[in-house]
Amino acid sequence: MIATPLSELDAALPGLARKIRVLDALAWPDGVEEAFLANWRSGHAQLPNVELRPRDHSADIDALESFVDHCDEAHPAGNYLAMTARSYATAGRMLGAIGTPAFTDYSSALYRRPDFHYPRLNLSMLDAARFFLDTTDALLGSARIPPSPAEIPAEAFAAWMQPELDRFFGEGQVTVILDPTLAAKAIAGASRIRLRASAMFSELDKNQLLQHEAFVHIATAQNGARQPNLKSLGLGAPRTTQTQEGIATLAELFTGSMDINRLRRLALRVLAVQQALEGADFIQVFEGFLAAGQSQEESFRSTQRVFRGADLHGGSAFTKDAAYLTGLLGVHTLLRIAIRDNRPELVGHLFAGRLSLGDTVRLAPLFESGWLQGPVYLPAWASDLRLLAANLAFSAFIARIKLDVLDLEVLVAFADEHETDASAR
Repeated sequence: MIATPLSELDAALPGLARKIRVLDALAWPDGVEEAFLANWRSGHAQLPNVELRPRDHSADIDALESFVDHCDEAHPAGNYLAMTARSYATAGRMLGAIGTPAFTDYSSALYRRPDFHYPRLNLSMLDAARFFLDTTDALLGSARIPPSPAEIPAEAFAAWMQPELDRFFGEGQVTVILDPTLAAKAIAGASRIRLRASAMFSELDKNQLLQHEAFVHIATAQNGARQPNLKSLGLGAPRTTQTQEGIATLAELFTGSMDINRLRRLALRVLAVQQALEGADFIQVFEGFLAAGQSQEESFRSTQRVFRGADLHGGSAFTKDAAYLTGLLGVHTLLRIAIRDNRPELVGHLFAGRLSLGDTVRLAPLFESGWLQGPVYLPAWASDLRLLAANLAFSAFIARIKLDVLDLEVLVAFADEHETDASAR
């Protein structure tokens, strides 16, 4: 069979994927949170009353599979289009399996499980999550997350954010809207940020959400849509989720926008996904978040994220929340290798569209030839390679210092030895 021209495939893919909207399909109706918390507070906890209705995407899946047959996978762009179409097809199958064990199988294929073992790294994201929690336990002196003051209503937060978006993207290019149905505090699309209308935000949320949602998620979507030859790079395909969340989470770290509470929340979500997979039901996972110090409202929403589309009795989960740490470690490692091997252009590739880590390397020849273009929108932390290299070099070295063999007495003894040696000279 003769492959279809890339331009035709690129133009066709967004339409084929348009109906497969994962987060919209998994959203819960209004009132579930209030009813659950009312029962729990009265001492009569009940599983949330949520109807799990599979979505039939069989026609969309057939069209995507036919699309793949027309791709020249020997060409980097053809390979990208085929892999992206397969990703959407897997997501369609996942939505068709809502409420069944197969839902978790498809979710794991897209986002991986927390206990997936990476042989070359000799760890899993479950190991990483436990490490972050153990380390921050020592820093905090306890396992509880102290509350962060959140006193800014969503409407006022949106009024602050809009001018910031206008400055970065240009006036009117990206808008902020309030959405009462969101489980997360904020979600970014290609040209808008939705904020949960009932949410209260903190001062720290300002830069964190700006860096994460706007300067990464929206920027990469818009950069991809501006590509002259491969506009499908603007699609938020499920296969790019790990890398997208990795870049966004790294942006929080490198810009000083992530506090210890945020890091712990990401790690706790990984543990919660694993607990659900191992049989914990909604109430048990909810109470685990409470025990970790989250409020009742945030504990519900964190648990809701884990059980979207899954059986609330346990044994199943929506595993997307495991992707944040996977992506963070993956992107950080890619950037370290890029700086080490004098491949700074890979930083630009990461932002030139919504790509996976593998895409940044496989599509490199197309960037080098000019067929693909670098990013229009690039956040400050990623645009100055001197600062980025310093951050990466320091974090790579500091990871070699093992805190579990140190305490203040050992550290003081080390410093005293240095002073003794210096005075003896």
